[in-house]
Amino acid sequence: MDKVIRIGTRESQLALWQAHQVNDLLTAQGYRTELVPIKSEGDIDLVTPLYEIGVQGIFTKSLDIALLSGRIDIAVHSFKDVPTQLPQTIVTAAILERGPVKDLLVYKTNTDFLNQPDYIANIATSSVRRKAQWLRKFPHHQLHNLRGNVNTRLQKLAAENWDGAIFAAAGLERINVRPATSIELDWMLPAPAQGAVVAVCREDDEFCLKACAPFNHAHTALSTQIEREFLRTLMGGCTTPISAYAYIQNDTVFFEGEICSPDGTSFYSTSRQSAVGNAAGIGKDAAEEILAKGGAEIVAQIRNAK
Repeated sequence: MDKVIRIGTRESQLALWQAHQVNDLLTAQGYRTELVPIKSEGDIDLVTPLYEIGVQGIFTKSLDIALLSGRIDIAVHSFKDVPTQLPQTIVTAAILERGPVKDLLVYKTNTDFLNQPDYIANIATSSVRRKAQWLRKFPHHQLHNLRGNVNTRLQKLAAENWDGAIFAAAGLERINVRPATSIELDWMLPAPAQGAVVAVCREDDEFCLKACAPFNHAHTALSTQIEREFLRTLMGGCTTPISAYAYIQNDTVFFEGEICSPDGTSFYSTSRQSAVGNAAGIGKDAAEEILAKGGAEIVAQIRNAK
């Protein structure tokens, strides 16, 4: 195989970890590869809150451009960062088997403040979804913006006078930086496709499509398809307070989804299950149920605020 597959990736340690997973899967099949680090817009501006930037695909756009211009052959993304509508002529080549999906609270000293109703804790996160869910449970807490890659955010947490910060478990565990001072937030529903890694390529690149096909994980592909369909039907975008999680057990798909107002004061949720063979459309059906319940008001509120 003389062709070298150029794999585009963001420059952070976590992004490089993800790209190396795809690289290793390709080289194990005998393909020749090369990693091409590319800086994304989301990595350049580390101050402005994501909800203020308001650009879908802020972490993927630069890689999409490199792919469409022929600078790279494959782009590797955290699937939760990918807009529900891919750019024209870009398609999914493979979705890797999913890693941890939950969110973690990394705390400074202890978690006693979680059980102290009068204590005003200071919690950091750049995620609109995490902020909304946290305020729903702890409406009196103060939330602070926290941008940057995983290591930068951990350093900022250590330097600031905050009680804790919220991270994706996958991000910390994949690069072995999860602190002992962390707990899983079982009650926090994750972002659609959280914990999944996707490789995309040009739709006419049969060579790369064939190369990636063997490591496409069917269960992860179905679960994330349902979650992203739910997101797309509601309004779409990784900077919205929409959560969804689907998993498969004994040939049955279990799904939970919700939308929360940005300040946490109102939310609508739903759950359902289906046989794997009948799972098509359940994400859309779940979203339509949420909209009918009153979720459309939250969607309108978010759109009007932008």
